Amino acid sequence: MAPQTSIPPAANVLGTIGTVFWCVQLLPQIYRSYRTKSTEGVPPAMMFLWSASGVPFGAYAIVQNFNIPIQIQPQCFCLFCLVNWGQCMYYSSKWKARNVFLICTAILVLDGGLQGLLVWLLRKAYYEKNLEWPLTLIGALAFILLISGYIPIPFELIKRRGRVVGIDFLFLIIDWFGAFFSLMSLVAQNTFDPLFGTLYALCAFLEMSMFVSHGIWLLRTRRVRMKCKEAGLEFDSHPEALEWQNNGFRFPWNRTAPVSKDQESSPDVVVSEPTQKIASTATEDCV
Repeated sequence: MAPQTSIPPAANVLGTIGTVFWCVQLLPQIYRSYRTKSTEGVPPAMMFLWSASGVPFGAYAIVQNFNIPIQIQPQCFCLFCLVNWGQCMYYSSKWKARNVFLICTAILVLDGGLQGLLVWLLRKAYYEKNLEWPLTLIGALAFILLISGYIPIPFELIKRRGRVVGIDFLFLIIDWFGAFFSLMSLVAQNTFDPLFGTLYALCAFLEMSMFVSHGIWLLRTRRVRMKCKEAGLEFDSHPEALEWQNNGFRFPWNRTAPVSKDQESSPDVVVSEPTQKIASTATEDCV
């Protein structure tokens, strides 16, 4: 698609709103990980792929001459996703803070250089040789990288029976609004970009699906959560809740149920009949 020649005021306003949302969307997630000192449930591959998508995403937006807020958007997205990835490496993979900082800084410098090179090459190809396919190719690459970042999410949801763990819901809400207003800004332009329009629409759909998944989990566990509240225990600390949660789908590479320290020290422990009845009753109540 040819670059935009003029930008209507409505597109700039909507693009600005979308960019504001997408500039701050990951801050709640960053703060949550910092506060809890944990990134459990946040796939590092998702954050890394999202960060990498900012390079072709930004080059495409600049060469297509989208409204300025949409051009700024990928830069902020790339930065904050990389910060989240660094937190995953620090809290989950136990990398040293110094190494995380140096690697993230090197990646940012590399991303900036690659994006500048892509912008120069794409403009040269379009304006001097009248070639549109390189720009389409870069846009498709950005699309694939960003959508690929969502691939680990269904596996996390299936593993936890639909429960969303580790991902901040305020982040999801802000992300949804960012995608929605960015989509509307493209609609308000003189020429709609189908590639990025589809991208924003898919992002909004995927964020909504996570809310629906967690909502179904809340409905299915309402009785168990009520028992947890009466016992004054967190969901992950209540025996019946753990029994229900651990009865979910197990992937082929993770079929073995977790073994407690007591079981490790006493492998021949026999579960008493009353305990079996309690577990059976809890399972019947929760299904």
